[in-house]
Amino acid sequence: MYMNNLDQEQSLEAFQKRAEIAFSDLRLLRTAFTHRSYVNESNQSAEHNERLEFLGDAVLELVVTDYLFREYPDMPEGVLTAYRAALVNTVMLGSVAEDLGMNQCLLLSKGESKDTGRARTSILANTFEAVVGALYLDQGYDAAKAFITRNVISRIDEVVKTGAWKDSKSAFQELAQAKYGLTPRYEVVRSEGPDHDKCFVVAVYVGDVSVAEGEGSSKQEAEQRAAAHALQQES
Repeated sequence: MYMNNLDQEQSLEAFQKRAEIAFSDLRLLRTAFTHRSYVNESNQSAEHNERLEFLGDAVLELVVTDYLFREYPDMPEGVLTAYRAALVNTVMLGSVAEDLGMNQCLLLSKGESKDTGRARTSILANTFEAVVGALYLDQGYDAAKAFITRNVISRIDEVVKTGAWKDSKSAFQELAQAKYGLTPRYEVVRSEGPDHDKCFVVAVYVGDVSVAEGEGSSKQEAEQRAAAHALQQES
């Protein structure tokens, strides 16, 4: 959504209540919700959130990695890596940010505010990381850890139960070979957007039958999502 600074102040107050946090330095929180496009369009001297995103990404990965290492002492490194990837990927973080109402706090350009779907999910995921970075600077590691634990690590049971951490392409290949005696193949059916923000749509075929499609910012991501959708249809 497109908003001015006054609207954002009210949204930030509501967000802090939902997220169970209280910033000492509200400038950090404002910056976390300020997208580069807004700064460029408004010609203001305000700082955008990309540096906080950089910091928050590192804090998030450390907190999640530390938790998984301690909670699953007998789990091999490859599985732990897959668990972590499922917890901190763009789709998961975008969903967490949406649940926290971060969308209502964003300062975006009028053009960016109209984006939906994958583009908005990416912005929300980046914003979540920026908020983590801002919280780390404002209150330290323990506060950031508690916030991440409540909102991200709390989803680990869902990730494990649903198999969201698995390599969907490998899983669907096993299923297709067992069920049909065929190896799936993947084809790019279309691509959209500029080179710096390309979206690929890939179809997965079993024989000559298109089973499902998936989209992503890379062909590999789109293939994984196509396989995941195929697994859902075959289950």
